[in-house]
Amino acid sequence: MNLSEIDRQLILATQSGLPLTKEPYQQIANELGMTAKEVISRLDKMLKSGIIRRIAAVPNHYALDFKANAMTVWDVPDECVVQLGEKLGQQVAVSHCYQRPRALPDWPYNLFAMVHGKSREEVGKKIESIKSLLGTQVRQCDVLYSQKILKKTGLRIKDTSKDV
Repeated sequence: MNLSEIDRQLILATQSGLPLTKEPYQQIANELGMTAKEVISRLDKMLKSGIIRRIAAVPNHYALDFKANAMTVWDVPDECVVQLGEKLGQQVAVSHCYQRPRALPDWPYNLFAMVHGKSREEVGKKIESIKSLLGTQVRQCDVLYSQKILKKTGLRIKDTSKDV
């Protein structure tokens, strides 16, 4: 699907995050010469069409003192992965949860979830709670603790107006 020039400008204006103001859509609208209602409508249309995947708050866990983070990986039956993933993704300590294909024989895991806490001990307790929640469907799991902070950004489109 081709983007209109205004939708391209809207993506460029929002791809690094919304402005931290009381009325972020109005600020974007002012910058692009449109109304806040039009900004919201265009973003909604792009969400529904799949051009953009989501608009969500992304907290800085480190700034909130959640310095122990672990990617948990779970081997669960494929026929249960969606149901168990929904349970897992609803946990307060989980920032994101998703299904991935297995890479047998070395990697049997098909369900992934990032768990956050203020200490490794706290994260460990949360993971034990998650194991109980998921129950006997869990065949095995592993925990991969974060060792350093990586810059997290999604796909970006290039601002070609600056190439002129």
